[in-house]
Amino acid sequence: MNEQTAPERVARALRDELLDGAHPVGTRFREEDLAERFDVGRHTIRAGLRLLVERGLVIHERNRGAVVAPLSRRRIDEVFDYRKVLELGALRMALDAGADLGPVLAEVDRLEELARQQPDPPWRELTKAHSAIHRAIVAAAGNQHLLDGYERCEDEVRLLLTFVRPDFDAARLAAVHRDLVKKLQQGGEAAEDALTEDIDHTGRAALLTALRRAEESARLLGR
Repeated sequence: MNEQTAPERVARALRDELLDGAHPVGTRFREEDLAERFDVGRHTIRAGLRLLVERGLVIHERNRGAVVAPLSRRRIDEVFDYRKVLELGALRMALDAGADLGPVLAEVDRLEELARQQPDPPWRELTKAHSAIHRAIVAAAGNQHLLDGYERCEDEVRLLLTFVRPDFDAARLAAVHRDLVKKLQQGGEAAEDALTEDIDHTGRAALLTALRRAEESARLLGR
């Protein structure tokens, strides 16, 4: 395994914190503060932050630098439309080829085991297990370009899911995906409809609910 560079180490540490929901929207990552924290130069911090921008975890704002982007309807739709096209396309290819969906089932088993062992696991671990299920669906198509495409949005999806943390726990997420994999194994329209429902309802709709909740809170606070 290749040793991580200093910017990669910085990016990895901040990524883990972001995926745990440790940095709320609007948080600005100040280069000078991070340089002191990680005991590296500001050029290293700048390079690490660029890696986070590339992964969709932060955005770069003029005169402000790297900032945790707010939730928005446009952002939710762009990410979940991308997922829908990618995952449904991969699923159709996998079903047409009679691909083995055993790896998807194995990842659901791992999610259920995590829920049994830790009723309230670290959120980052829960979204990692969730992501592995959907990556296995894409991988079943046997197309590396599709898998690369999924991996490009993977971290951003996991970051967005931090907003639905009040609405999901490990047991509920495991139950939802156990039902999903059963329908995937049926094949045909049942499989496609189940995956569409998972992306649009379990994912997109839950995020839109979280967005409305945040907007209402901001309105009450007069922001």
